[in-house]
Amino acid sequence: MRTSRCLTSIAVLCLCCLCPVAILADEGPGFTVGPAVQALEPERPSALTLPKVVVLGAIEGLTEFLPVSSTGHLTVAERFLGIGRTPAEKRAADSYTIVIQGGAILAVLLVSLGRIRSMIRGLFGRDREGLRLLANLAIAFVPAAVIGLLLEPVRARLYGIWPIVGAWIVGGLLILLLVRERSAGVRANAAAPATAGRPLESLTWRNAMVIGLAQAVAIWPGVSRSLVTIAAGLLLGLSVPASVEFSFLLGLLTLGAATGYEAVKSGGEIVAAFGVVTPIVGFAVAAVCAFIAVRWMVSWLKTRSLSVFGWYRIGIGAVVAALAIARLV
Repeated sequence: MRTSRCLTSIAVLCLCCLCPVAILADEGPGFTVGPAVQALEPERPSALTLPKVVVLGAIEGLTEFLPVSSTGHLTVAERFLGIGRTPAEKRAADSYTIVIQGGAILAVLLVSLGRIRSMIRGLFGRDREGLRLLANLAIAFVPAAVIGLLLEPVRARLYGIWPIVGAWIVGGLLILLLVRERSAGVRANAAAPATAGRPLESLTWRNAMVIGLAQAVAIWPGVSRSLVTIAAGLLLGLSVPASVEFSFLLGLLTLGAATGYEAVKSGGEIVAAFGVVTPIVGFAVAAVCAFIAVRWMVSWLKTRSLSVFGWYRIGIGAVVAALAIARLV
């Protein structure tokens, strides 16, 4: 029953995110810079200056594992900062933002050392729960990997202002709805909000597959991989801590694969466009900011709900929509 509800909610989210494209998206494949940015000096060899690197690294680190969509934030930030004014620079910038995910991955790796050690012991037959968790992560990883590769040729067409704004707002409303339903259930069962629900150890392979299918929805910029995986976990009956932890661990696998793939495929292009120092700085800034953001999120959710992220998504969506109407992005 819970699996059916989860799949239904995911389908609704997909349809709602598609609506802004059908009605409003007229920007063609990928972003073009806004009028305010086009006035920038066109002869500069690279738009990715050191201050901009720090900004992008901070945005990546602070938003990657929070349910607010790092891709949406980075895409809007690139457009506002005038990064990617030529097709070659745009391709390199897109690859760059994926590669600096490595910094955020390193931060979560440090936070999750206990679970990782458990999974390593499981590989050697010394921790049954660790092995089961590793198997569930592998199962959840497959749908996003397959669907991501299949949709790679059309992904660039999703990077428009209005699709991102729509996904932000719809995702925010989804979070508020989940929080409301969960609060009602907690009151009915007289359970503590922070611990209500099943532990991570109770996750089945079927549950993992559903969460993996949910993760595939996040190919849409603005949706947020963390949002859909946490939401799927909650709809399947997991507790908030369990849903968040599984989302973090799945992110290590999914984002690690994407980062490695982009580094191998486009590493030369990134260095040619932006040099060596800027990717290193971006990586380091992303790592520090992600560590801070993840520790804060874990602490916040011990006593509070996810609603702050829902209101934030609605707010950022409204702000970016206003900027778009004013032709500032």
